[in-house]
Amino acid sequence: MKAWFAPAKLNLTLRVGPPQMDGRHPLDSLVCFTRRLGDHLFVEAAPDLQLEISGPFGKGLSAGPDNLVCRAAQILADASVLPPKANIRLVKNLPIASGIGGGSADAAAVMHALNDFWELKLPLANLVALGAQLGADVPACLTGQPVHMTGTGETLAHTGPLAAMGVVLVNPGVACPTGPVYRAYDALGAGPALDVQSVPNVSDRESLLAYLREVPNDLEKAAIRLVPEIAEAMASLAASPNVRFVRMSGSGATCFALYDDEETAQAGKNFVLKGLANRGFWVEADHI
Repeated sequence: MKAWFAPAKLNLTLRVGPPQMDGRHPLDSLVCFTRRLGDHLFVEAAPDLQLEISGPFGKGLSAGPDNLVCRAAQILADASVLPPKANIRLVKNLPIASGIGGGSADAAAVMHALNDFWELKLPLANLVALGAQLGADVPACLTGQPVHMTGTGETLAHTGPLAAMGVVLVNPGVACPTGPVYRAYDALGAGPALDVQSVPNVSDRESLLAYLREVPNDLEKAAIRLVPEIAEAMASLAASPNVRFVRMSGSGATCFALYDDEETAQAGKNFVLKGLANRGFWVEADHI
């Protein structure tokens, strides 16, 4: 049975404009993906649409029609005028409500999987247009490549190669749902209208790091107010040896640190694990 990979999404930068009339926020974000850390998804024949969820973060998740995976499958079936028939097995390895696009990545993975399984042969552009109905992160997750995300997530520009770096992800084990973070951001006084600029060449480490230092994650302050443990995660990463950059991803609560290579990132992971021992924090290393 073919496996489909749903990698963790990292918002390396995230500018957020004031809400529009429809309540959605304009975004300006450089997005990339992990290489190994992620959920896995399998599809097989079934008489109707079924979802089975397992894995370390699968407990308590709804497998009903409200799950983003089921919604993605239904949207794809409706657009193709097909009855949604498939058994989907989702292995949840990523924390939920954590700012690394787990649900969005799963939705993107099932759209790719069913496009193949149902032999629809829809081009990526069609999948992206459908995915935009599900959430701001789904279009970027469908590409699976570094992109500059603008609009409300639906406008994507490929950045070209991104500098390879080691990364450590830390989640404090506290859910940080997107909606409350955006509401807290608005309450703090949403920033001015976005002045979107194209992403420069970030194919080497120093250029990438310089760009990240210049462009913030606007949601950090609001998220930390709701989940103070985010600040602790960032402080632990910042204290790790040979760290190059630390930031929160998306709306939180997952934070990440960048290192020159994966070996250095692994040392950073060990340092953070030692400092946060028995605290229930999720800590993993990978590369981008």
